[in-house]
Amino acid sequence: MPSELAPLFQPFQCKSLQLRNRVAMAPMTRSFSPGNIPNPKNVAYYQRRAEGQIGLIITEGTEIMHEGASGYPNVPHIYGDEAMAGWRQVVEAVHAAGGQIIPQLWHVGSVRKPESADAAPAYSPSGLFAPGKANGKAMTKADIDAVIHGFAESARLAKEVGFDGVEIHGAHGYLIDQFLWAGTNERTDEYGGSFENRARFAVEVVRAVRAAVGEDFAIVFRFSQWKQQDYTARLCETPAELEQLLKWLADAGVDIFHASQRRFWEPEFEGSDLNLAGWTQKLSGKPAISVGSVGLTEDFISGTFASDKPAVEKSGIEELTKRMSAGEFDLIAVGRALLQDPNWLLKMRDGRDDEIEAFSKKSLTELV
Repeated sequence: MPSELAPLFQPFQCKSLQLRNRVAMAPMTRSFSPGNIPNPKNVAYYQRRAEGQIGLIITEGTEIMHEGASGYPNVPHIYGDEAMAGWRQVVEAVHAAGGQIIPQLWHVGSVRKPESADAAPAYSPSGLFAPGKANGKAMTKADIDAVIHGFAESARLAKEVGFDGVEIHGAHGYLIDQFLWAGTNERTDEYGGSFENRARFAVEVVRAVRAAVGEDFAIVFRFSQWKQQDYTARLCETPAELEQLLKWLADAGVDIFHASQRRFWEPEFEGSDLNLAGWTQKLSGKPAISVGSVGLTEDFISGTFASDKPAVEKSGIEELTKRMSAGEFDLIAVGRALLQDPNWLLKMRDGRDDEIEAFSKKSLTELV
């Protein structure tokens, strides 16, 4: 293994997580679970990534136990006997391959589009999909309590079937993020108004999950500045604002922060090269996971961002390992490169760049 890759292959430990390296598989929605139940193909999908030596697998978003949680077809539940039996098989396969795995607990909020008039509505803090764009139902206090219970119960069930921790999805304009974001939270009660009030729902979800899983079970919290509704949106304009948000969440029980940005090499605040995960780790004192276009090829980069050659070079391993060697963040999540090639990390470790390039040219219909 080239010495410059060493930062990726150091072990990592945090409570229930005992990882063989610092590389995580990012959560990616696939809609490959008919009936919302993990099946043998799902088992094989995760097993292949564990066999490819990924240290931590974060599952696709899983729908928590609440009627309005779902927003996309064929997404697996994280509740119910059949779904949990399917997840137990996934966990056992990943563990047998030497990996660890956590589910991402997800409620889409106002992103939901009910298919019929009698379906559950889209729940959200103020009945808004985006600033000025209405969709669904503004949540009552009873609705809020029900969703918090759903997160906690799904976390408890995840621990029961053998998962190694949980990730709470608080990013990308979904329900928790809709409470955090002033653009979708116009409430005038204790869950709206000030930044502290807008963070209250996230804090209460984390506290409930912590109570459900105990102190020694790792809780990861994923957040982002950008939203699918607005890529330029920002929760925190300054490091001081970010520090306050992280403190509230850490005090509630978060062990690791997963700081989502679209390109991991981009600085978050003026006057520093630190990315969002770098600032998060510095300000919170907690381990942080970075993510964003790691290892994408020129075809991927140009197709996704209409970028040029320098962007491709920055997406590479040299820039990543330089930042990790400097202690900017502890872990890196890899998405599309691993979706496309379950052995991407092994090929990177062994210097098989030609195989990586050849695999990257496969059609998406060939990906498994």
